[in-house]
Amino acid sequence: MPAAFVVVPEWQGSVSARAMSHADGAHAISGDLPSAATVVVDVPVEAGDALGTGVQRYSALRRVNERMREAMRGLGRTPIAVGGDCGIASASVANAAAGDADSLAVLWLDAHPDLNTPESSPSGAFNGMVLRSILGEGADGLALADGERIAPSRLVLGGVRAVDDGEQSFIDEHGVAMVGVDRFGDAQAVVDAVVATGATRVYVHIDLDVLDPSAIAGLSYPLPFGADPDDVVALVRAVVGRLPLAGASIAGFAPASPDAALDDLPTILRLIGALASGAS
Repeated sequence: MPAAFVVVPEWQGSVSARAMSHADGAHAISGDLPSAATVVVDVPVEAGDALGTGVQRYSALRRVNERMREAMRGLGRTPIAVGGDCGIASASVANAAAGDADSLAVLWLDAHPDLNTPESSPSGAFNGMVLRSILGEGADGLALADGERIAPSRLVLGGVRAVDDGEQSFIDEHGVAMVGVDRFGDAQAVVDAVVATGATRVYVHIDLDVLDPSAIAGLSYPLPFGADPDDVVALVRAVVGRLPLAGASIAGFAPASPDAALDDLPTILRLIGALASGAS
């Protein structure tokens, strides 16, 4: 079956000065998606409260998580979540795991590993904790439960180039697989890393800041020495051509203006096309 697109204009997972631009980014992308295959999740207007969790805007994030789960239930197509900020990946991975988490690998293409906890995070931003929540750790209602959570051995980080101390400790302790941007030109290297996890299905997440800022302007956290879009498109197509795609997400688009969004959309739509090529 073809892909279904679940658009989530969430911004509350970011604490960037351009956080609310993530909602604008999601809406800009949705305008170029097929309407018959697209669902838009209603995101609260309010920022939300931490409620003592150590996660900024926790109450709003939890509400979006619940609404995403409901929207993705029973779609009958391979869902691709479109953010918004990277916090949308938590509910999306839970849907892909669907009680068979042991069979699922997660390929996380991002300039940051997003492996902080509320205790280790320097900012309290959920988009810097979301992958740790996918591994089952973090605030109640955001961390995945048994049957959903992914083991660190099923994780492959791609393009990471900014790591906090707590994240590095976790990566070292668990031997998390990593593929640098310098290897993205060899798509088979990424395929081999995913296959080496022993998984039989794959979930692919793309934070647009994995790309070099010269390739895309609408980033809230631009970092130099990122990937070339052609390489990312090729490696995603190679990975989903090798293992069945269980789900995917793309996030981190924060355009400065509607006109600026138009300049970046062709690159983003190519990446979405690569993800959708694995839908079946």
